[in-house]
Amino acid sequence: MNLFADAITSEAGLREIYEEPKSSSRAKEISSMDDMARRFVACSPIVFVASVDLEGRCDVTPRGGQAGFVSVLAGGEVVVPDATGNRRIDTYRNVVATGRVGLIFLIPGRGQTLRVNGRACVSARPELLARLTPVGKPPRVALVVEPDEVFGHCPKAFVRSGLWQPTTWPDPKAQPDPAELTHAHIGDPTVTLEMVQQSQIESLRDRLE
Repeated sequence: MNLFADAITSEAGLREIYEEPKSSSRAKEISSMDDMARRFVACSPIVFVASVDLEGRCDVTPRGGQAGFVSVLAGGEVVVPDATGNRRIDTYRNVVATGRVGLIFLIPGRGQTLRVNGRACVSARPELLARLTPVGKPPRVALVVEPDEVFGHCPKAFVRSGLWQPTTWPDPKAQPDPAELTHAHIGDPTVTLEMVQQSQIESLRDRLE
């Protein structure tokens, strides 16, 4: 079954199904980081970064640290420091190609999120990196975002999912083990599950900083 064969291909087609948004949904969008948005970012210990390459292939990655690890400069630029990772640099490769990102900031226990979309670049300017809160080692680069869309997103998804309610969390036995998932995707017969498990343990124990 080819589910793309009869897919909706235009905004007009979508509007045959969906009504126009309420005026308040449009009005809540601003084009810069005001005081409320700055306060939200200061309380957020995690942000999801969405980017796309020149061929339209998308990527979303989480970035985390202590609350306030993302900085908002005086000019309104949002700056996300680099952190120790797997060196795939998917986000940075996309940004240098297209110069755009989308961000979603979360605060634990809170349903509303903050969405920030805008122009982006990757900076290695020493004076910028020196003023950032490091996440592990001092950052090699930073993601700089100049917002053109900023708005709070409603909490319905968190209410429906019960994300912050431990009673709704699935039994750990029903979840794929992180090492098993990675091992299955590697597909290399010379790499054992035990090797993957040990690597993940060492990564969290020795390479967060």
